[in-house]
Amino acid sequence: MADINAVAKEFVTYYYQTFDSDRKGLLPLYRDVSMLTWEGTQVQGAPSIVEKIVSLPFQRIAHKVTTIDAQPSLPGTNSVIINVTGQLMFDDEPQPQQFTQTFQLVDHEGFFIFNDIFRLNYA
Repeated sequence: MADINAVAKEFVTYYYQTFDSDRKGLLPLYRDVSMLTWEGTQVQGAPSIVEKIVSLPFQRIAHKVTTIDAQPSLPGTNSVIINVTGQLMFDDEPQPQQFTQTFQLVDHEGFFIFNDIFRLNYA
């Protein structure tokens, strides 16, 4: 596997740039076996996941990544777990919200998101 931290950084940069500019553009990153847990709500399958992401109740969003941690996962496969922390700015909200998001990427004819777990962090 390529340098795991480089893979994680490249993925995270691409994911959040796409999320912030055109959420529908995330569709190729997921597959039918992918699962998203967004604030406790589980959704499975690429079309359903992107539908959930597109339907979130904000017009504009900006992610500011604070940390990226990565580890190999699933022995015998080319896969990685990535944990991201950061801040979100929604629409015209003056205060950023803290978030944590964890991805499991699996390489099967290119990396795809197998698992995606998102939570806002409330004080």
